[in-house]
Amino acid sequence: MSVLVLHYRGSIAATPYDRWVAEYGGDVLLLTAEEENLTPAAAGYRHAAAVPGYETGGRVEALCLGLAREHGVRHIVACQERDLERAAQLREILGLPGQRLDSVLPFRDKVLMKERFVAAGLPVTPYREIECAADLLAFAGEHGFPVVVKPRDSAGSVGLRILRSAGELETYLADELDLYGEHPPNLIAERFVPGPMCHVDGLVVGGQVVLAWPSQYLYSLSSFREDRGGRMDVTLDVDDPLTGRLVELTERALQALPGPRDFAFHAEIFHTPGDELVLCEIACRTGGASVRDVIRILFGVDPTESWVRAQLGLPLPAALTAAFSGTGSGRPRPARMSGQLVLMKRPGRVVSVPDGPPPFPWIEKYQVFVQPGQTMRAATFSADFLFTTLVSGPDRATCVARLRQVEAWFMDGLVLRGPVLARSHHTNA
Repeated sequence: MSVLVLHYRGSIAATPYDRWVAEYGGDVLLLTAEEENLTPAAAGYRHAAAVPGYETGGRVEALCLGLAREHGVRHIVACQERDLERAAQLREILGLPGQRLDSVLPFRDKVLMKERFVAAGLPVTPYREIECAADLLAFAGEHGFPVVVKPRDSAGSVGLRILRSAGELETYLADELDLYGEHPPNLIAERFVPGPMCHVDGLVVGGQVVLAWPSQYLYSLSSFREDRGGRMDVTLDVDDPLTGRLVELTERALQALPGPRDFAFHAEIFHTPGDELVLCEIACRTGGASVRDVIRILFGVDPTESWVRAQLGLPLPAALTAAFSGTGSGRPRPARMSGQLVLMKRPGRVVSVPDGPPPFPWIEKYQVFVQPGQTMRAATFSADFLFTTLVSGPDRATCVARLRQVEAWFMDGLVLRGPVLARSHHTNA
């Protein structure tokens, strides 16, 4: 009756699976990639191990199969993007319940995903699978620039490039596109969509959407390498005309994909200058950065904890139970708004950071990822943070103003030796 948890990276203390499933009654086993995750958080697990070569080797599979035989594993839990396919394959081999490979791949493979969106009549930007240089040249010739190129199965904007001219395309083909190397291209090209990116985060239980709410990035996701100012992400108000439209499109997109009975989701949707909504992609896992905390502020529910508990058949919060049981008033509605601010790492040596948390009562979360004396390199993915904070407020406008206030406070106390930092100037807030 054991539960096996795969947790590629990140804080185990922040995702206490052992406490989340304590009512299940069996042992909880944990495999992770990072040794630092295991102390002291591993005390609540019957077996906990950091696995060398976790992402690319086969040791995780071998260990999982051995643990399944030894401990009678009945559920495999995997909540991170990099673990979804592996967990699905292991469930199939072991005959365990939960998400299988046929319902993972359309969420992980952007080509398969968009094919299903098109078949369902949903709005997507023109795209093309890239198998050779001629594919990319032909796509750029047909659709013009900018052209977005990214791995079909990437996450966190890793490997994403925006080619804005024929010259940038030529450089990319010459210096970056490895057509005949050990790892051949696994790419998709898309026509660039102008306008801000929105996202809808929520939870499906028993095949029904029981929680969903939209937010808007006040920055470009692909700019993490260049951004020197704050990157804000703020929830949309209940009466915002976009709120209902974004949720409705997300539900249609979920209906087009073969999702499992229970899962969290993170959908990304463009809002064009012409007021059109265009689907980008959907992940069948909780959104990154502070999305979990945002959902907690809005609804008092941890989407990842609820996702895990739903998979094991454990009781869920009353607000979610009412949403899919037909009792109460349906899906929960937020009592307040929230927003998050992040600063990306950038080259330089940290001389000092602000002392203590910001002196504001509406701060919900504050975390600094560097310390004096540390030398930083440029951010390598969209969650490579220098600093993050989370605020709450009665509406979106208040949250934006409060995030700017925190940003100014932090920048006044941050000293780096290296490139000069500039405060952000948001024009679309």
